[in-house]
Amino acid sequence: MAKSAIVIVASALCFLSFLGNVYAKERYFVEGSVYCDTCRLQFLTRVSEWMEGATVRVECKEIEGGKVTFSKEAKTDAKGFYKVEVDGDHEEETCEVVLVKSSREDCSEVDRESHLAQAAQVSITRNNGITSPIRTANPLGFLKKVNKPECKDVLSELGLLEDGSFSD
Repeated sequence: MAKSAIVIVASALCFLSFLGNVYAKERYFVEGSVYCDTCRLQFLTRVSEWMEGATVRVECKEIEGGKVTFSKEAKTDAKGFYKVEVDGDHEEETCEVVLVKSSREDCSEVDRESHLAQAAQVSITRNNGITSPIRTANPLGFLKKVNKPECKDVLSELGLLEDGSFSD
C-alpha cells in the first residue's frame, strides 16, 4: 500500500512538473555593446570608444505586416554593454537591436543612408539550434561628428583611403 502511494505521488509530481514546463514562458537575454565610431567607418577600430549611457531598443515585428510584438529599451553601462530581458519565443518574427539615443553630443549621428547596417538582427527562439538563452547582437556604433586625428593612421594600417575605399 505504501509503495503504491509513493508511486502515485511521484507520478503526480512528474506530471505537474511537465505541465509547469509546458506553460512556463520562455525567457531570453539579448546583449551587446555600443561604441562611438570615431573614424566614421561603421566598424570597430582600435580608436573606437565604448559608450556609457547610450540607449538601444530590442524590437520584434511580425514578418508579414510588420506589426510590433515586442519592444524594450535599455541603457549601456560604463563599458558600453547592455542586456535586455525578452519574454516568449519570437520564432515567427524578425527581431533586432536598434540605436535609439546617444549619450554624447559629439558622437550622436546615425547614418540614415545605411540605417539597416545600424541594426543588429537576433534570433529569439529555441528552434534555431542555440541552447543558451543568451543572444549576442553585433556591436552598434554612433558616428562621431569629427574624426579623431589618429584615424589617418588607422586608415593607413587597414589599407584604406580617407573616404573609406581601398587603396591599391
